[in-house]
Amino acid sequence: MEYILKPIVMFISGVLLLRISGRRSLAQMTMAETIVIISIGSIIVEPFVDENIMKTVLTAAIFVGLLILFEVAEYYSETFERLFIGKVKVVIENGKVKDKETKKIKLTDDELLARLRQLGISKVSDIKKATIETNGVLGYELTEEARPLSVSDFNFIMNKIMKQLDHKYKPIDFVKLLKEKNKTK
Repeated sequence: MEYILKPIVMFISGVLLLRISGRRSLAQMTMAETIVIISIGSIIVEPFVDENIMKTVLTAAIFVGLLILFEVAEYYSETFERLFIGKVKVVIENGKVKDKETKKIKLTDDELLARLRQLGISKVSDIKKATIETNGVLGYELTEEARPLSVSDFNFIMNKIMKQLDHKYKPIDFVKLLKEKNKTK
């Protein structure tokens, strides 16, 4: 019975402690969060070696408490954030890779281009600004020429063309027309 109860208690404790700490997906975690997750995973397995479950749960709770303290300190102290979390690094600006910044974070050109391809971006020159966020995710802003056409842009262009063709033209709301079309399907 003890072999069944122990893993259940440890699993539920781990899930509750992580829920209390408000974890995000692994791709969005900071280094401190990743260390805590790995530590809790190791701690959860420990009761199968060490007989004291409460000691194990307490140790995991201490890790989560430290993580929460880290996050509070990060929120209120810019110095703490800079030292322990890091800052966003601009890696592309106005279509040019900032080699100095990519070298600092040990990001090769091939890795950067692979990340861009995964986002559907084929040319560095299409990027106005790209950053590596503190959680390692690539953020970007496309140049005006490379941005996808928005519905409001399409409405503006089409109504401008139609008005030039017919001076008595009444503007059309293409979004409304598309909604009506989709309702009839």
